[in-house]
Amino acid sequence: MPMNESDIATITLILKKIPLFEELSPVEHIEIIKRITMDYYPANQIIFHENEPGDSFFIIKRGVIRIYHEAETPVEEVEVSMLADNDFFGEMSLIEDKPRNATAKCTEESEVFKLNKDDFHKLISENPGMASHISSEFLKRFKINLRAQ
Repeated sequence: MPMNESDIATITLILKKIPLFEELSPVEHIEIIKRITMDYYPANQIIFHENEPGDSFFIIKRGVIRIYHEAETPVEEVEVSMLADNDFFGEMSLIEDKPRNATAKCTEESEVFKLNKDDFHKLISENPGMASHISSEFLKRFKINLRAQ
């Protein structure tokens, strides 16, 4: 299903808030948006499990997603966050080859925009300027994380 103008405007605003994408040009944002798809999830559907390979980035169009650390029983689970409309998650999986650090589960029926890692890598291989912006932002974040340890 093609995105409407409202979806494109919403995604553009969200991309501008994500450190990896905020410095990109409007044309580069549109190139990313062209590769985004929409997924529908029923209530209680797991989007991904903790420790699975990270292969996608998500933006919530409508719904609520619970991010948490799994445990033996639901009482022992540790909630990381509750995300709702226009929130995003999983962006670092586009550039890091690390497993997911938490589980994502829909708490209600949800519509979620998704960008696959393979599509993202193809996009940046075709756009060296975009790759340069994204890699410099990643290096900044990486250095900040190293200092915080």
